Amino acid sequence: MARYTSDVFISWEELHRDCRALCRTLIERKESWKRIVAVTRGGLIPAAVVARELDIRLVDTICVVSYHGAQAQQQGEADILEAPPGDGEGCLLIDDLVDTGRTARAIRERLPKAFFATVYAKPEGRPFTDLCIREIPQTTWIRFPWDTELSFAVPLVERKSD
Repeated sequence: MARYTSDVFISWEELHRDCRALCRTLIERKESWKRIVAVTRGGLIPAAVVARELDIRLVDTICVVSYHGAQAQQQGEADILEAPPGDGEGCLLIDDLVDTGRTARAIRERLPKAFFATVYAKPEGRPFTDLCIREIPQTTWIRFPWDTELSFAVPLVERKSD
């Protein structure tokens, strides 16, 4: 059986709306973070939105790789390529998605005092975050706007088989 049985396509507008919803919830917490740490690569765009909405000027990255393969649907061990110094105190970690929790677990070990917020979370990874704005079924693959492109769709009547 395939690990992913369905896809959800997230538009730029939907992503922006969900990032701003995350920001509203972060503002309600009334905490003062010194800096944002974006989880590369998926957390870069959400982190930019959060930095703007929360007026945080210090933005750093933690560079992690865990997905491999032609369509990046095979997840291996999380390899931290580069991380900011320290234990994460005063840091707001931002990522687009927590899936199985492998990457999140590695980040938590490296920056245990950071507050970890994600836009989307799946059930296996959710326990590794402090906050997520939208939960997604574990068997759903998320197609982010930076991973897709628009192209012409041939009308059904013109297709040979479908």
